[in-house]
Amino acid sequence: QVQLVESGGGLVQPGGSLTLTCAASETISSALIMYWWRQVPGKEREWVATISGAGTRYADSVQGRFTIWRDNVKNMLYLQMNSLKPEDTAVYYCKTNRSPWGQGTQVTVSE
Repeated sequence: QVQLVESGGGLVQPGGSLTLTCAASETISSALIMYWWRQVPGKEREWVATISGAGTRYADSVQGRFTIWRDNVKNMLYLQMNSLKPEDTAVYYCKTNRSPWGQGTQVTVSE
């Protein structure tokens, strides 16, 4: 099964931007359903975005601010995050339906 490694997190001020990356251990096709999720300690994981052969979908909380896309040549998944808010602070994970949960990448939005 594909292994995924997230990176690109960091500390950013409210209103700022970050781009998260997710490197896949094997070829990813345009038909493969891939997700970004996030989790705040002590809370359940929250779905953020999905990309598939049918297009993209976003949680209401990030619609219009986040963009998910992928590069099938580089086997990479991305999440562009704009207009970041403190409530976006979380550990972000990329996922397929069959991949294990990775380590995630921490995003902190704070002054």
